[in-house]
Amino acid sequence: MQWETVIGLEIHAQLATQSKIFSASSTQYGAEPNTQANAVDLGMPGVLPVLNREAVRMAVKFALATNAEIGRHNVFSRKNYFYPDLPKGYQISQMSLPIVGNGVVSVELEDGVVKEVGLTRAHLEEDAGKSVHEDFHDATGVDLNRAGTPLLEIVSEPDMRSAKEAVAYAKKIHSIVRYIEICDGNMQEGSFRCDANVSIRPAGEARLGTRSEIKNVNSFRFLERAINFEVERQIDILESGGQVVQETRLYDADKDETRSMRSKEEANDYRYFPDPDLLPVQIEEELIESIRKTLPELPDARRARFMSALELSEYDAGVMTSDRYTADYFEAVVKKSGASAKLACSWISGELFSRLNKDGLELNASPVDADRFSQLVERVHDNTISGKIAKEVLDKMWSGADTADQVIEKEGLRQISDSSEIEKMIDDVIAANPDQVAEYKSGKDKLLAYFVGQVMKASRGKANPGELNKLLQEKLKG
Repeated sequence: MQWETVIGLEIHAQLATQSKIFSASSTQYGAEPNTQANAVDLGMPGVLPVLNREAVRMAVKFALATNAEIGRHNVFSRKNYFYPDLPKGYQISQMSLPIVGNGVVSVELEDGVVKEVGLTRAHLEEDAGKSVHEDFHDATGVDLNRAGTPLLEIVSEPDMRSAKEAVAYAKKIHSIVRYIEICDGNMQEGSFRCDANVSIRPAGEARLGTRSEIKNVNSFRFLERAINFEVERQIDILESGGQVVQETRLYDADKDETRSMRSKEEANDYRYFPDPDLLPVQIEEELIESIRKTLPELPDARRARFMSALELSEYDAGVMTSDRYTADYFEAVVKKSGASAKLACSWISGELFSRLNKDGLELNASPVDADRFSQLVERVHDNTISGKIAKEVLDKMWSGADTADQVIEKEGLRQISDSSEIEKMIDDVIAANPDQVAEYKSGKDKLLAYFVGQVMKASRGKANPGELNKLLQEKLKG
């Protein structure tokens, strides 16, 4: 039987507010356990939550960035369940009247096809604490620093049909929330987490199959692997005559498998009801318009501009707009260096990204900022140095504070473009290699590379490659 995969994602984006959604506690990551939880976060009797206005603004910003509906009247509810890291015994969330309604996100797949994925909703809620198992023997510790951290839960329609489509959609949401600066997107720290609802059905069937929810996947690679495993698991069950059980599952990256956590709850299991301590939120048009003015140029629009105005290829434009910081860095280098966009893109995506990957760094932590990097690209552009020497210069800039010009002057790396100086070196190489000259003239054209190498060696790599090749061919033909 042919099976069709059906996937919907629930993405939890931790909002980049300075304080929590209902209290003044800090949201800074990495503090000592239970040092950033006050009486409100701990659910102490008699305390009252106060809504963080900035969290509302960020949710509206997301709605505007995805052309989604904005709930002018939205309500916070209590989602009741018991878990050790939920001190109140309920989570404040939104159920029937969320802040963000229906929308559509366009996702470009690997084959260039653009797929439309529907947004069901995106609602504000508070995060729970964290249960810690690895630091205790036969016990579990509870860290409530994260309790009350504002989340925007972004729920998609079940529109994706493969793990790759799901990853492409998750990456698009990741890019959007980082572009509009409402979430830092750090998956290692849990700022951006995915739950995948996965089911299968016979090809051509309209009715959805029984789904399993894979909780809290914190990398795109694991998301793809978890979905693929779950699809195969469900196919094996159905083809052997069994039935898929609706449940919540956990992905184990070490074993590359999902395993059962608990039966999947329905909304009525949580006994939602409006939180009596929080008034309904009314969002006025004036607030929406003021937030709209703060929106940056979004990834799709920026990519289109890079292709039309800067003549980048579709692929290069996609790389340079993969996140806002990369796009800003790229544009700064193009503007300051005066080089072509293609040259700037080539050096950023090649030499710069290679060094960042090697050192495990993000671009915003690069030892060479856009100002210093633009000068390096400018010196390649104006033929002060060759591409080969530029790599040496970048190595020295990477480990020091000097600019490209300072390294070039200190090391004497300025490119030799004087034709008479290059010509003298060529004459010396030709005189020292009569046998190779004879072979070249007899038809062994590949020996040209040998002569280029010898002249480059004599010039310590500083001869202008274009001038060298032109003069060398003239001399050898003569």
